[in-house]
Amino acid sequence: MTDFFKYDFGYTWPWSYEHLIAAVVFLLVALLAWRLAWPGWTRIVSAVAAMWALAAFVTFDTGLSRPAPLPTSRFLESGSGRVLDGGAGSGRSTLMVLLARPRATVVALDLFREGYGIGGNAPDRLRANARAAGAEDRLQIRTGDLRDMPFEADSFDAAVSAYVIDHLNRKGIQQSLAEMVRVLRPNGQFLLMVINTDAWVRFAYPLFYVHMYYGSGQDRWRPLLTEAGFDIVEQGTQPATLYVLAQKAAR
Repeated sequence: MTDFFKYDFGYTWPWSYEHLIAAVVFLLVALLAWRLAWPGWTRIVSAVAAMWALAAFVTFDTGLSRPAPLPTSRFLESGSGRVLDGGAGSGRSTLMVLLARPRATVVALDLFREGYGIGGNAPDRLRANARAAGAEDRLQIRTGDLRDMPFEADSFDAAVSAYVIDHLNRKGIQQSLAEMVRVLRPNGQFLLMVINTDAWVRFAYPLFYVHMYYGSGQDRWRPLLTEAGFDIVEQGTQPATLYVLAQKAAR
């Protein structure tokens, strides 16, 4: 729970506290209904809604204040190497690698523009989060586009990209995956994490989960990765997340 206040990933209040605000509103309605002796169903409905919103806050919103959890132990099992974080943003996936693989270095690549819920998205915020994790000395930050990366071929031992590529259109996805293949060394691993509209998402966002991102289909990513030149190593899910661990084919 201490991680909740340790990092500043910059997510704006509608993302960080939307369910908590809803819980407070529904709870106040329930108390008002009890105090004014409104019909019993109003008290029951508002109390249930308050419990739903609080559960959704604990499940989803608090996670935005912590580094992303590494979904598979098979990623960079050697524990060391040069890792690319494509679309690093304020650093949740960068810290995921730095904390889980303390002998690895990370190059965090992002356009550092406003959007996707992060306010003040800038390299300084990412660096401050790495400093809070005690890993600033293993971090390098670069500004650039996933679809045209400023790196030489065969530059990285592994790469990750979390909740970024699934925001692109099909052409952008294909370009980004082709670039991942290009910058990875032979047998280099790529860990892709995208939004998965599973039961957790349906629970937390019952009214608009169908409007989630391109990556909601679990069967869409394997052929795209294979087409780009990857072999699939592992695929799985975490709450609201689909992950695919792939490997660049050796020459």
